[in-house]
Amino acid sequence: MFAYYMHLAWRSVKRTPVISSLMILTLAVGVAVSMTMVTLQHVMSANGLAEQNDRVYALQLANGSKNQGDDAGLKNGMADLLSYRTARALLASDAAPHVVAMHRWAAAVSLADNSIKPTKEMVRVTSRDFFALFGVPFIYGKVWDKQADDDARYQVVIDSTMNNRLFNGENSVGRDVQLNGRPYQVVGVVDDFTPNPSVQDLTQGAFGGNANIYLPFGLHRALQMLPYGNMRYSSSKDAVPTGSTEALTPEQQYERILQERFLWLQIWVELPDEQTKANFVTYLKSYFDEQRNNGFYERDFDYALSSPSEWLALNDVVSNDTRVMTWMALTFLLVCIINSIALLLAKLLRQSSEAGVRRALGASRSAIFSQNLIESGLIGLLGGVLGIGLSQLGLSFVRMLVSADEARVVYSDGFTITLTVLLAIIASILAGCYPAWRISQTSLAQALKSQ
Repeated sequence: MFAYYMHLAWRSVKRTPVISSLMILTLAVGVAVSMTMVTLQHVMSANGLAEQNDRVYALQLANGSKNQGDDAGLKNGMADLLSYRTARALLASDAAPHVVAMHRWAAAVSLADNSIKPTKEMVRVTSRDFFALFGVPFIYGKVWDKQADDDARYQVVIDSTMNNRLFNGENSVGRDVQLNGRPYQVVGVVDDFTPNPSVQDLTQGAFGGNANIYLPFGLHRALQMLPYGNMRYSSSKDAVPTGSTEALTPEQQYERILQERFLWLQIWVELPDEQTKANFVTYLKSYFDEQRNNGFYERDFDYALSSPSEWLALNDVVSNDTRVMTWMALTFLLVCIINSIALLLAKLLRQSSEAGVRRALGASRSAIFSQNLIESGLIGLLGGVLGIGLSQLGLSFVRMLVSADEARVVYSDGFTITLTVLLAIIASILAGCYPAWRISQTSLAQALKSQ
């Protein structure tokens, strides 16, 4: 029976090509606009660290100046970055199983034999716990020694993508990579770690925090590293002491950045259970109070530990603008459905005489209703297929407007494509319910009289 109804529906669509095409196009446009926005929100609201959501946390401290308005903090009023001095203290402690301090850096990457064209690449400068905390597995080799987090060791870990590019995917442990013309020995090759959004580092936008190269934390003083991104001075004291007339050497200036409250490092900690978390907070308060008594911190102790999902929300990865536009797109779909109801009603009313003949031949009201509803579903299916194509055009337009990092991930996946077709079919069936019911209520005598 379903196949027979589908056959009747297809014949009806072919018999009224103009009005059927208008209905298909109306639904397709509505579905395409709404699915473009739903896809954008789906991509941006994904949690790339969902598996670690109950054990890793981003740390914030009330380490800004005593004037609350001086800091560009997150919604909770605290800065998203910490100072080098705080990071060193946390790395030296055993308050948590794993503590990670990190920032982005940039370097020109090449090989000593000039076999590849040098390119500028983002580099993750971090402590060795990064790989264990975020669950990044090693393909070859291992992480650098703990000593490399304290002293300058020119070692590097690269990911699979970079290893394929530089060494054709071979075991590259022991070979050298040139960063800014200096050789670094490869000690490990890891799987690609590219969560989208880049939850571990949102300082450069939702999709700009991934890197293919990792350097030890102990290289700071040797290279006088500064972050490729945000760094701000957050203190009531002047950045340059009042009355200072003697010029500082570059080494002294850099040491000042390391020791003063220049905020430029992200801290993640692993806290697998409540007891570990409580112990960590106790250590944190003790350290903070000690440093506050020494004049390093100005505010009272406060902190925030945010899971990856909380960190995404705190950083407004899915902005209110995106949410508003998504709701506006869904409202537009509702308008398209209402228009489809009017078009379908007009179409079916023109076919009321045909329904009357079928009723005279013994078709029940429910059979008339079902057949017309299936015709609505067929129109919705065709609208959904066309809507997929139109939504891809919409996403192409969105990719032209957003950053390059974000454009790389703004694509439909199986979920959104399936959702597009289902949304179109559901919308068309909703649009077809009233017209189908209306035509099924056609009076047999009136229909025959009109013949």
